Amino acid sequence: MRRSSITRRDFLKVASAAPLAGAFIPALKAGTPAAPDEKVRVVLVRDPSPLGPGGAPPAEVVQKMLDDAVCALLGEKDAVRAWKSIIRPEDVVGIKTNAWRYIPTTVEVEQAIKRRVMDAGVAEDNIAIDDRGVLRNPVFQRATALVNARPFRTHHWSGVGSLIKNYIMFVPSPPAYHGDTCADLATLWNLPMVKGKTRLNVLVMFTPLFHGVGPHHYSKEYTWEYKGLIVSRDPVAADVTGLRVLQAKRREHFGDDRPFQMTPHHVFLADTRHHLGVSDINKIELVKLGWPDGALI
Repeated sequence: MRRSSITRRDFLKVASAAPLAGAFIPALKAGTPAAPDEKVRVVLVRDPSPLGPGGAPPAEVVQKMLDDAVCALLGEKDAVRAWKSIIRPEDVVGIKTNAWRYIPTTVEVEQAIKRRVMDAGVAEDNIAIDDRGVLRNPVFQRATALVNARPFRTHHWSGVGSLIKNYIMFVPSPPAYHGDTCADLATLWNLPMVKGKTRLNVLVMFTPLFHGVGPHHYSKEYTWEYKGLIVSRDPVAADVTGLRVLQAKRREHFGDDRPFQMTPHHVFLADTRHHLGVSDINKIELVKLGWPDGALI
């Protein structure tokens, strides 16, 4: 098995030695801040509204959170105008969700995205929401645009279930990507059904899972009501932001920089090896919106 260019020891050394803001930056990327015009924008929005039985705030709250985030991301005041800048009426749009039963993307997020895609002029029959059936879904088969939306959580094989990893259902045999702790998940983004099509990434942080011990592990003890969404055009930058939140929560809960069961180095290799996006927080402009109470980053 080929070794990663970022080892578990390197990852943990950086995580323990760096301040909170940089806890997940591999040594390969730490360094001089980028010029402001080179920064990638990531928007973190939170709302204190109570979560419903499905694990999401009320639908109208989710819609406002998404609208505010997309407007801030794209520099628009009107949500529909913002969506029209990334989605065309002639597009065929696949909304890649995640159906893990314990912490799904949630219907509220799926429908908020679909509503704005339709507002951008796309006919409803040219929109599909799917996860495990994307390879067989006729809309995804002819899609010209994708919106990538999934919850953030620890993951037994890849360290974390990331936006990068959410496209693994575009291959017939996901276990083929498990080698070296899923180091090369970013190559999924070069698949014909995916390459160049992603218009927006939405990382759902309503109740993240910050610790796991084995395949398909879930314990409510290791979730908390963060009540957030992380939105970006760049999946790597969004995932790095989610990692910072999880690491801060793990530090708060365990009282130390406890390593993940599996190192989530695929997020950083998506940048340093595969050039999918930006993992250096010095090159990420993080915009925070909404409820600040108890924010971990």
